Amino acid sequence: MVKRPKVIMKLIDRKGKYGCHHGHKIGDVFDFDTERGILCAMAVHAAFPYAEILRYGGEIPLSKEYGKIVFCCPDPDVVNVFQIELSSAKKQNVEEINK
Repeated sequence: MVKRPKVIMKLIDRKGKYGCHHGHKIGDVFDFDTERGILCAMAVHAAFPYAEILRYGGEIPLSKEYGKIVFCCPDPDVVNVFQIELSSAKKQNVEEINK
């Protein structure tokens, strides 16, 4: 059985005026599957569609500002910007999953 590719999230920026209510800081890195309990529930909710699109071989446009696949948490006071990507060691599994 083929394992699902690993999805990694990294907090790369903050657009809001206030710090994260959950305590996340720029530079924090998370494994989407094993560290969801550490992540703010709003960030997990926003990340889910991106993670599933990437995991199953879909494409997401790169951000014009960051040149990466990014999404924001929905908290208007904070607006954390997360980069999301497949772990490079797991990218080859996408093709096997889609067979």
